[in-house]
Amino acid sequence: MSYIVPIGPYHPSLEEPIHARLITEGELIKDAEIFIGYNHRGIEKLATQKNIIQTLVLVERVCGICSHSHAMTFAMACESISGIKVSKKAQYIRVIIAELERLHSHMLWLGIALHIIGHDSLFMHTWDDREVVMDALEELTGNRVNYGMITYGGVRRDITPEQAQNVLKMLDKLEDDLKRLTDFLLNDKTVALRTQGVGILTTEDAIRIGAIGPHARASNVPIDVRKDAPYSCYDEFDFDKAVWPSGDVFARVVVRALENFESIKIIRQALDSMPKGPLNLGTKIPTIKPGEYMNMHEAPRGQLSYKVVTNGTDKVARVSIHVPTFKNAPTVPTMLRGNSVADAGLIIASIDPCFSCMDR
Repeated sequence: MSYIVPIGPYHPSLEEPIHARLITEGELIKDAEIFIGYNHRGIEKLATQKNIIQTLVLVERVCGICSHSHAMTFAMACESISGIKVSKKAQYIRVIIAELERLHSHMLWLGIALHIIGHDSLFMHTWDDREVVMDALEELTGNRVNYGMITYGGVRRDITPEQAQNVLKMLDKLEDDLKRLTDFLLNDKTVALRTQGVGILTTEDAIRIGAIGPHARASNVPIDVRKDAPYSCYDEFDFDKAVWPSGDVFARVVVRALENFESIKIIRQALDSMPKGPLNLGTKIPTIKPGEYMNMHEAPRGQLSYKVVTNGTDKVARVSIHVPTFKNAPTVPTMLRGNSVADAGLIIASIDPCFSCMDR
């Protein structure tokens, strides 16, 4: 006999609302459905009612974890429409903040995954290491969340030599801690029992459904906007795509752990070879010409896309935001089928969902 087991949309263990409907036979999930749209905030509509400076501040608040990604992607689209040139120095600083943001996002998710698995001690160690990344972001930008670093034509703040040295020292310690953490994740029996063979998304299904970001790379789909369609100055840095073949929750853990080392490599290269040049346009208020442009950015969760349409006024005519969670959420029913109800929460969490982003 089949039973329907609902998860969400409102539940004490869910920080954000999503509704998963599980069709079960005993503890076995035979089928599943995912429902979204419980957290709509009307940001795309609001963006057409604000001037371009206000809109830049607004889109940064689509998500607290990947706020820099949203501001950077929107700014790059507007800059492309109007032909605004960003100095190499400003591009390097943008990349440094983007990769620090990727570090803190991945470590946040790893901590939550370990908490769901039941490894609360390691969860606290992981978030303790994440804290030093947040401290570095605060030192460089003045904020731990919603950094306010992006402006049209560049960035708002420089990175001083002293700040650069502090970040490099932080990365040395963090890398040592991450090596121990990654070794533990790869070899711990408890992690293996809870994650290996759980929530499998095959390479074929990942391509068919359209998975992106670390979620896709964990299913052996080597896609990464930073490599496949380099933007800003990513083509000047040496780093690798982190790919894993098994397509299960374990692979998603490993990929995000490995990507941390690639982010550290990028930040070190950018700090060591920081070019000279202006930070921004100064006090000049940019004029956004009429036009339209679609821009992509590899956010921590995957490809973030902004389609911006301007009409020559001080407001944008349309902002269409396509976020990674919206593209990865359709993979959840496929991953849930054939697994137990006890693993449902971990499988849903394994895509690193952000429903604030999705229900913008």
